Amino acid sequence: MAVMTVVSAIGLMVDDRILTGAAIWFKPFKFALSFAVYGLALAWMLTLVTRGRRTGWWAGTVVALCGLIEVAIITGQVIRGKRSHFNHATPFDEALFTAMGATVIVLWAGTLVIAILLLRARIADRASAWAIRSGVLLALVGAAFGFLMTRPTPEQRAAGNLDTADVIGAHSVGVPDGGPSMALTGWSTTGGDLRIPHFVGMHALQLLPLLLLALAALAPRFPRLRDPRVRLRLMVVASAAYAGVVALVAWQALRGQPLIHPDGATLGAAALIVVASTVAAFGALRPTPPAPRTGSGPGSHSGSGRARKDLVS
Repeated sequence: MAVMTVVSAIGLMVDDRILTGAAIWFKPFKFALSFAVYGLALAWMLTLVTRGRRTGWWAGTVVALCGLIEVAIITGQVIRGKRSHFNHATPFDEALFTAMGATVIVLWAGTLVIAILLLRARIADRASAWAIRSGVLLALVGAAFGFLMTRPTPEQRAAGNLDTADVIGAHSVGVPDGGPSMALTGWSTTGGDLRIPHFVGMHALQLLPLLLLALAALAPRFPRLRDPRVRLRLMVVASAAYAGVVALVAWQALRGQPLIHPDGATLGAAALIVVASTVAAFGALRPTPPAPRTGSGPGSHSGSGRARKDLVS
């Protein structure tokens, strides 16, 4: 994937062909870069698996091979000057898209196996365990939004020619693919775009563990962050807020609304997430009270000794 990122970047510079409103090499570039980051995160998480390591090795290998097949098909279609996704123009194009759909299902299943192994793993630091497990579960939710894109759109159903249509399915909601889009991401600026919850959800796999690493890096300067219970509470808040953002952008996309043109309902829901997360974060930062000491009266030396021993342990 790292090699394909470089190859696709070169393609962007030397090949000026446009397909569905975007530079033709933009799709393999995005997919290769995303799979590289996704694979690195999963590879690191597999080092934390304590039971079922061999199963985890096979699941990781399946994920890597499925990603390789998908990017190979996308790149092959770019070379042919054809769209890879939703292409039913010829039996060959349809077979390639069907193969991509199968690899996505297997890749999702492989990630689910890794998630189950991580849920069963003994991870000593509870904040780390929460960040890793919530990250991989949200990534599964984000990946599942890809399945919604393969369904015929209402416009395609209304046309009544699904048996002979060249294109079935779409990234955009309420507008055709290939219209005005945001720079870098390519997300629609005139309608909803299911790639947004897909992207945001999948990259919880990296962002939540990175947040935990940031908290650990800040701990020397902020003493409260040295408390593992505070870090755990903050990660619970962060994962809940992240899940809220995934739900929000999915709701926005499914209503055919562009990310950069939210309506009042979307802004209100976003404000609610921000306020609730801020209040919860301040609550999570409260100092943890020390464990109560027992046996303070005369004749209770043995109780005090036990209490001191418990605090030390």
